[in-house]
Amino acid sequence: MKVKIFTTGGTIDKVYFDAMSRYSVGQPQIDEILKQVDVSVTYDIEVLFMKDSLDFTDEDRAVIASRVTKEECRHILITHGTDTMVETALVLGEMTDKTVVLVGSLSPARFKGSDAEFNIGFAMGAVQALPPGVYITMNSRIFNPEEVKKSREANRFEPL
Repeated sequence: MKVKIFTTGGTIDKVYFDAMSRYSVGQPQIDEILKQVDVSVTYDIEVLFMKDSLDFTDEDRAVIASRVTKEECRHILITHGTDTMVETALVLGEMTDKTVVLVGSLSPARFKGSDAEFNIGFAMGAVQALPPGVYITMNSRIFNPEEVKKSREANRFEPL
């Protein structure tokens, strides 16, 4: 089995510069994470964006949908910022012949104790095991994009 990974930026790849929370979205961290844990699944990574998901436009989501549609691989993982992950997943909702999993983190992968490593590992397992469809994996759960929201108060994803 092969997994195609599209990276789009978000908190998972953020680099903070100071206590004032100034940041940029840095290079994708997923390859380093997968190499550190010696993942045995074949994967290929393609960078689509290096943006905060709050800055995504309809055109950005159209690019993601186009790349997913054109991709020959049937197992697709997308790293994405958590603030608009649901919106992107809903745009991808028409994908019925592929398994598409969106994943992110609530703290940057570069931070000690980040949820990024666990979330990526969980998503890699989910994309291999789930039937075709579009899913969000966060906080050790698999969600239907139509039935989930990000709770800023609880700092996690929750069912509607």
